[in-house]
Amino acid sequence: METTLRGVGVSHGVAIGEVRHMGTAVLEPPAKQIPAEEAEREQGRARQAVEAVAADLIARGNLAGGEAQHVLEAQAMMAQDPELIADVERRIAVGSTAERGVYDAFAAYRALLANAGEYLAGRVADLDDVRNRIVARLLGVPMPGVPDSDEPYVLIARDLAPADTALLDPTLVLGFVTEEGGPTSHSAILARALGVPAVVALPGAGEIAEGTVVAVDGSTGEIFVEPSPEKRAEMESASAARKAALSAVTGPGATSDGHKVPLLANVGGPGDVPAAVEAGAEGVGLFRTEFLFLDDSKQAPSEEKQIAAYRAVLEAFPEGRVVVRVLDAGADKPLEFLTPADEPNPALGVRGLRSLLDHPDVLRTQLTALARAAEGLPVYLEVMAPMVADRADAKAFADACREAGLQAKFGAMVEIPSAALRARSILQEVEFLSLGTNDLAQYTFAADRQVGAVSRLQDPWQPALLDLVALSADAARAEGKSCGVCGEAASDPLLACVLTGLGVTSLSMGAASIPYVRATLAKHTLAQCERAASAARAADSAEEARLAAQAVLSGE
Repeated sequence: METTLRGVGVSHGVAIGEVRHMGTAVLEPPAKQIPAEEAEREQGRARQAVEAVAADLIARGNLAGGEAQHVLEAQAMMAQDPELIADVERRIAVGSTAERGVYDAFAAYRALLANAGEYLAGRVADLDDVRNRIVARLLGVPMPGVPDSDEPYVLIARDLAPADTALLDPTLVLGFVTEEGGPTSHSAILARALGVPAVVALPGAGEIAEGTVVAVDGSTGEIFVEPSPEKRAEMESASAARKAALSAVTGPGATSDGHKVPLLANVGGPGDVPAAVEAGAEGVGLFRTEFLFLDDSKQAPSEEKQIAAYRAVLEAFPEGRVVVRVLDAGADKPLEFLTPADEPNPALGVRGLRSLLDHPDVLRTQLTALARAAEGLPVYLEVMAPMVADRADAKAFADACREAGLQAKFGAMVEIPSAALRARSILQEVEFLSLGTNDLAQYTFAADRQVGAVSRLQDPWQPALLDLVALSADAARAEGKSCGVCGEAASDPLLACVLTGLGVTSLSMGAASIPYVRATLAKHTLAQCERAASAARAADSAEEARLAAQAVLSGE
């Protein structure tokens, strides 16, 4: 009998298939005491297991590439956290075995994360996976993981760890459903990057029996258990119609009346390029270069290593536009050789361009590497600085670019309200603006990106945030320069129309979102987008803004 469940849809698409469950998690190790003379040996076992798991996660990241690589490298750093390791060793010193010390230390940290709001709670699955891998290695038992299957299936799990999600085979895993997680969890982020339909936060999902046929709608969050033939036909028809609509709209991004809106891809490294090319990206709107610097937090990568990575991306878009963001370190992305370790509030401290101006040698090497990587290529290279606050910042960055001999356009990211309010002043020094809507929301609403309790203020539909986007776009138009959006806001097809109506000149997003945004833009005229933008700005809340724009674009 058909039943309907509802979770949170986090990745577009429809999947229909038999359920397979994630492998059983590692069992809790016994709480037995060890003699004091064995403590040092057990501590050594724990350290070796931690290093082995961290190395395995990094190796998996290198294999997966792209966004998954950053996530797994962050997970490896979690495994090696000095405070966690110190806690493990303290527990062993008072009589715990290595595996029990790991289990209990991670449990204590897990409780802190679980109670720290939605964003940090979304990291619990990452922490659990690290714990399970270390304990499994110490116990000498197989790691939990994705089930073996020769036939395509819908994967169900309590939650999916990045190490598993990153290596999912989209030809076998039709979609996945998790009991926990949320829109900001790594599983959700990677599902969107993979283009796999996904639903999270579905209590009781684990009770669906192995082999049961389910239909998953990653857009609405609905799960149909044992769907009727009529429901299957309806969903398959809707999915086919959606795919047909997406494939029917090809070529450069544009509104229905021909107003061009270049659709670019956000990439984290060469591993993200194939998906961007396949999706028809017209270039790269945000090339995050942090991935190069995560391999060794104690020193910057060599100029030659940087050249090779940059050139691999630049070569993929001949005569296309590639916008590179120089290293954005600090806050939630600290680097030992670059960022202060004792800041009381790193998000408001020395991060982004501020760090680079304090370490001009690091900036100079990166800019020189970009100049050399672009030599002889027909690509349109643009380089931008993160966390620009005012004209002085913009001038310092532009001067550094010129001193490095960079033949490219220089730009500034608008992530601080002062940059939006004084955009015309900043544009006297640089040639384009790019809006990072995630950080812009954080600083506009004094709402930390990592605190779930203030997540409503991180909604890119907030009218105040749209006002700042409009200010920046108006300033760029007045100066005859461009203003793009490279934050997650651009991946929302409806919001993409509103951003276009606000005067944004390009949109950059994860590759999987490009076809959806392209097809939605193609349905509406520029005038409709402008009316939707005005309606959204006139609203008093994010939800009202979304509904107002939707009403305009649907002709209501």
